[in-house]
Amino acid sequence: MLSHLLLGTNNLHASRQFYDAMLGILGAAPSTHTNVNGYERHVWDHDGTRLMIATPRDGEACTHYNGFTLGFKTTSIAQLHQALDAALAHGGVAVEDAPGWRRAPGNDRYLAYVRDPAGHKLCLMFREAWAKSA
Repeated sequence: MLSHLLLGTNNLHASRQFYDAMLGILGAAPSTHTNVNGYERHVWDHDGTRLMIATPRDGEACTHYNGFTLGFKTTSIAQLHQALDAALAHGGVAVEDAPGWRRAPGNDRYLAYVRDPAGHKLCLMFREAWAKSA
């Protein structure tokens, strides 16, 4: 359904370090750098998904907004915690409830939430069904 996601940042360097560390745990290669019409971007391609970061093209400051969460699939609880540790070590801030199971009929999932250096809320998620289908 989605072709890509682009997140704004006011600090490309800090955001690139954060995502290189966290996404590396999830299996993505380090970012590539590109320049699109004079605007720098860092790009990660992994498992059919593209994530990009860039400073806003309108010249205004980047701000995060309430109600948006970007979710990342993990292959195990251990991998989730490794990615969370990498995120926290590279400028991320833990938010919401502590990492753990959220149980609901037919919708059990293990979650952790973190904000990236630009303030975007991210969710790291593991589902047992994903491990069984791999």
